[in-house]
Amino acid sequence: MIAPLPVLREEAMAFVYVVRCAFTEPAREAAWNAWYSGPKIMQMLRKPHFRTCQRFKRAAGRGRDYLALWTLQSPDAFRTEQYTADWGFFEWAPYITDWSRDLCDGEDTPEEAFAVPEHGELTIVSFDGSSAEKAAGARADLSKSHPDMMWLPVIGLDRHTPLIGLQVAQMLSAVEPANVPDGAQHALYRPISRFTTTDAAADKP
Repeated sequence: MIAPLPVLREEAMAFVYVVRCAFTEPAREAAWNAWYSGPKIMQMLRKPHFRTCQRFKRAAGRGRDYLALWTLQSPDAFRTEQYTADWGFFEWAPYITDWSRDLCDGEDTPEEAFAVPEHGELTIVSFDGSSAEKAAGARADLSKSHPDMMWLPVIGLDRHTPLIGLQVAQMLSAVEPANVPDGAQHALYRPISRFTTTDAAADKP
């Protein structure tokens, strides 16, 4: 059962919505990516409270093959009529597996902090299936090797992980994740779409 969404904090700058999945039909994968990175993002960014989106594909490490990183103005984004009447993967749903939706508290982090340049990468650390106590212990260890990582508590939706770590790099590192604590999934993702904002969606017909 999905837990209730949290109440909006007035001082919050951003909420981070992380969608992870795999795609099982290679013959249709290019068409799915064209749809998701184009019409799907534009459609979602025209809905209330959705602010930005960028998509990624896993290049190394353990994790789901695809990741979409959205920022939201409010958790109310999932309660609006515009969202509930028109969301999901539509014709692509039969090929989507290992799907997870986690809502994180971005606290006062600005939206632009989650933008990854075309030749950059995104490091993701999650603790799927672990307790909050185990995730906190692993975070303490990883913070030594990743001092610039943003640690976001998961506060709603599927809650596959109690905590997600995000680190944006401006250039490709080509370094495989190593020394990952037990219970953690650590992966490098490369962008497969631009960092798109609501303003860009509004300007595009």
